[in-house]
Amino acid sequence: MQKRQPLTKLLPAALICAAVLSPAGAAETKNEITVAVASTFTTMDPWNATDTLSQAVAKSFYEGLFKFDRAMNVVPSLAESAESSPDGMQHVVHLRRGVKFHDGTTFTAEAVKANFDRITTPGSTLKRFFLFENVASLKELDPYTVRFTLKRPNSAFINRLAHPSAVMICPKSLSEKEVSIAFHPCGTGPFVMKNYNPSDVLRVEKNPNYWRAGYPKLDAITWRPVVENSTRVAMALTGEADYAFPLPSEQVKMVKDKGTLRVDVTPSIMLRFVEMNLTKPVFKDVRVRQALNYAVNKEALVKVAFAGYADVAEGIAPLSVDYAVKLGPWPYDPQKAKALLKEAGYPNGFEVELWSGYNHTTASKIIQFLQQQLAQVGVKVRVRTLEAGERTSFVESTPQPEQSRHELYYIGWSSSTGELDYAVRPVLATSSFPPRGSNESYYSNPAVDQALFYALGTTDREKKSAIYAQMQETIWKDAPWIFLVSEQNIAASSKALHGFYIQPDSSFNFEEASLEPASLMKP
Repeated sequence: MQKRQPLTKLLPAALICAAVLSPAGAAETKNEITVAVASTFTTMDPWNATDTLSQAVAKSFYEGLFKFDRAMNVVPSLAESAESSPDGMQHVVHLRRGVKFHDGTTFTAEAVKANFDRITTPGSTLKRFFLFENVASLKELDPYTVRFTLKRPNSAFINRLAHPSAVMICPKSLSEKEVSIAFHPCGTGPFVMKNYNPSDVLRVEKNPNYWRAGYPKLDAITWRPVVENSTRVAMALTGEADYAFPLPSEQVKMVKDKGTLRVDVTPSIMLRFVEMNLTKPVFKDVRVRQALNYAVNKEALVKVAFAGYADVAEGIAPLSVDYAVKLGPWPYDPQKAKALLKEAGYPNGFEVELWSGYNHTTASKIIQFLQQQLAQVGVKVRVRTLEAGERTSFVESTPQPEQSRHELYYIGWSSSTGELDYAVRPVLATSSFPPRGSNESYYSNPAVDQALFYALGTTDREKKSAIYAQMQETIWKDAPWIFLVSEQNIAASSKALHGFYIQPDSSFNFEEASLEPASLMKP
C-alpha cells in the first residue's frame, strides 16, 4: 500500500443525494453491493499505481501469480507453486491451467513473459519498475512453467510477485497505448469493468467465465469515491452503501450505538511517522533526533487523533510484518528530550516547519498535537498540510537531496509485500532517495544498506532474522523518524454482507464476498 493515497474533491452532491433504495420486495433478490471509499482512483493499471486504493479495487478484474491471505501469508493465485534456488537468484513458477483472460485468450507462460517484459524494459516509466528491475531474464520452460533469473539475490522475490501491482494483463492489451490499459482493463479476475469515471464511480460485473467454479458470489460491485467522512458514514447508515472504509475513528461510537451496521476493526501494517530531513544541519545530530522521539507522548496521540484506534509504534515496522522485531516504544520523557537538545547545542530549542503529506481532518489533528508537544521542549513548529500535487512537487520529485525543502514531514508507509525488505528499502535505503524512492529523510547508513543486501542473499530464515534484527536496532537508535503509531483499519458494513474485509496493508479482499438473503437475516 502503500504510501500516499490522493486527496481530491468531494463527491458531487447529485451522487451523494441520489437514492439507490430498492423497491419493496427487491431486497431479497439483490446480489450486488456498493462500497464507499475515501479517495478517488488514480489508474486502473496496477503496474503504474502508487496508491493502495487503486490497486485494491483493481483486484476486481486483475489477478497476479501469487497473493496474500488475511494474515498476509503468500498463497498461490494464477500460479500453483514455486521453487527458489538456495542463493535466491532463480525462481521457477508453475502456472495454473484452465484460466482465460476476459478477451477469451488462454493464460499461459507466454502471457507472463509479455507482462514482465513490459515492466522490466530498461527505461520503463511505470511506477512499479523498481520492484522488478532486478529481473535479468524470464524464460518459458514450457507453456505452464516460467523461470525468473535475477541480477542480484532476492530470497523474498515470491513476496514481490504477490504485490498487488504484479497482475496479469491480457497480452493483446499490452500492445495498445498505456492510456487504454488504464481505462479498459482486461485480466483474468472475477469481475469485468462496466463503467469507470476516476472521480465518481467504478462498476464491475460478474465474469461468467471465471476459472474458479462458483465464484464470484456477487453479481456486481459499485465502488464510489466519497472523500467527505460524514457523507461516507451517512451512506452506510442509510443503506446507500453496503461497506464504507475508512470509518472515521471519532464516529465509531455513534455507529455502534445505532446498532444497524457491523463495525470491523482490524490491525494494520500502516506505520505513521515524521521524517526528519537529515540534509538540514539541525537533524544531522542524532541527539536532536532522539530528543524529538522522547518529546512526543504517543499514548496521548492515540487518544487525541485516533480515538484509541491505533497502536503505539514499537519498531520500524508493525510486528505483523515478517521479520519485524519489537524495539520500543520510545518512552515519553520531555526532560530527557530537553537534556539531549542542550547537549546538542540547542538549550533553547529551535524553529522548524512540519509538513503533512495529507490534508484530511485526522492529519490536521496529528500535526497540531505534534506542534504542541514539541513546543514543551522548546521546539517551535510551524505546520502546513499539503495537497496531493504539492506533495508530489515539493517532496516526492526533488531531483537532488540538497534541493529538498521540507524539514519535518508527516507521512506513512505500508509494506505491501508483507515482509521487512519492502518495509525498509523504499523508505530508508540510500538508493531510495527521491525521486527514485520514498526516503525523504535522506537517511543513509552503509550498515543498513549492507544488511538489506545480505538478507536477500540467503534463504536461511535464522540467518536472515539475525541480519534483520541487527539492522532494525541500528535504525531505531539512529532515529531518522519520530516513530508514532500503527493505525487500525476501521470499516462499517451491512450486516447482510459477509466475506468482505480489509487486509493488514489496507487493501480489500472480497473473493468470498456474499450477501445473505433478507429472508434469512435475523431481526
